[in-house]
Amino acid sequence: MYLFYIRPTNTPPVRPEDTWLLYGCYGYTGELIARHAVECGMRPTLAGRDANRVAKLAGELNLPYLVFPLNDADAIAERIAGFKCVLHCAGPFIHTAPPMLRACLKSKVHYLDITGEYQIFEDVFALDKQARDAGIMLLPGVGFDVVPSDCLAAHLKDALPSALMLELVIMSLGGGISRGTALTIVENLGMGTVIRRRGKLRTVEQGEITRAIEYNKKSYNAVAITWGDVSTAYRSTSIPNITVYSVLPPRVIRTLKLSNFINFVLRSAWFKKLLRTRITSRPPGPDANKRQSARSAIWGEVSNNLGITKQMLLTLPEGYTLTYLTAVAIVNEVLKGNFITGAQTPSLVYGKDFILRFKGVQLEDLSQNFQKPLTSAKAVSRSS
Repeated sequence: MYLFYIRPTNTPPVRPEDTWLLYGCYGYTGELIARHAVECGMRPTLAGRDANRVAKLAGELNLPYLVFPLNDADAIAERIAGFKCVLHCAGPFIHTAPPMLRACLKSKVHYLDITGEYQIFEDVFALDKQARDAGIMLLPGVGFDVVPSDCLAAHLKDALPSALMLELVIMSLGGGISRGTALTIVENLGMGTVIRRRGKLRTVEQGEITRAIEYNKKSYNAVAITWGDVSTAYRSTSIPNITVYSVLPPRVIRTLKLSNFINFVLRSAWFKKLLRTRITSRPPGPDANKRQSARSAIWGEVSNNLGITKQMLLTLPEGYTLTYLTAVAIVNEVLKGNFITGAQTPSLVYGKDFILRFKGVQLEDLSQNFQKPLTSAKAVSRSS
């Protein structure tokens, strides 16, 4: 069933250059993006599969909306035709991105999403020629995955052009995860950890690769995880060896190592169904107070075959907060005509300093001085 709804005639008209579609608007992150877009004076058309939930949010925000499923790319193409871009926020993207991507290529609409799933990045890069032929940009990962880490990787590459190894460590300081993120994690249980070596993706056992880093004069344990930068940072920097880590308590790292012995259980349909049921009974994500008090950071290091290393630290707002900030800013750039056709990464299109536009972001060069900021948001223009 397809529905279309437009608010009463007293609603300001949508100018053609402002038309964009936010699909998955009632999900935790999608709603944050919708509300922030309205605060910025933008008027997206909201969309999703659940008519009641889409209509409720559209009514509250006084926005037009569409309701359609993602099971037929041709039908989707008909619904999105005429929009300048789609910001796709309905995961798990391994299931939802392929039909939306095909629809965007057919209707020649720019495609953006907030995925962190490396499989989607790989699929998108395989569509580069088709996107160029269609005259559109495909830019997955316009949120915390992978805007800050991609920009940091580009800074590190510029600091050491001969770099052959890139290591990134993701730190969440007091935040939490949404139901959508948790459901995506469930999809990849028992699949091992993906890294890049000699330019090729490689899967290793969970917990196999660990390291320690220093942050705020404390030592933290980190374990390799599957993160989008094994795909995007390779395109942005051409560095052939990439590992992404997450700071986790030692007991969690031990549990990850033990989980390799029961991967057949973790991959089973009945076990994933059990976890999905539990996840959907949880709150949708961290509340506003928790997001405001939490922080995140990304530590990065590059090295070359001479043993030269460069280290940098990017401190950031909480991850979901940063996602709605960067996603809306990138939509705004696309609407202004600032895009590059083909399959892209954030730093390739908007530069390594894009992340520094945002309040609360600071980049430090740890190779030179652990205290002196390299640059900060106070010194550069902020996004809308």
